[in-house]
Amino acid sequence: MTYINVAKTTDLRNNEMKMIEINGIEILISNIDGEYYAISNKCPHMGGSLSEGILNGGIISCPKHGAKFDAKTGENVGDAKIVFLKMKVKDDRSYPVKIEDNNILVDLA
Repeated sequence: MTYINVAKTTDLRNNEMKMIEINGIEILISNIDGEYYAISNKCPHMGGSLSEGILNGGIISCPKHGAKFDAKTGENVGDAKIVFLKMKVKDDRSYPVKIEDNNILVDLA
């Protein structure tokens, strides 16, 4: 595994998320109760930017059509809705994270 330093732990308050772009890849870093997680910033439904959504209780809601993802795992926990139609959404990609000396490190491989 090759970890890349993406941020400092002090860059994110508790229950806050931040989009970071590394090598053309948009990663969404979240601080959930003092633990740090990383998933893709792009919603697998229609590419909405999850960083523009809402983080509530460890669940991120996509701003485009309301699909919901577990910020820890990227798992889809709520399908997208367009008007009255529900649309099945795939899981989002998650990335391994580790903390070293207040640095948030992510493995993009």
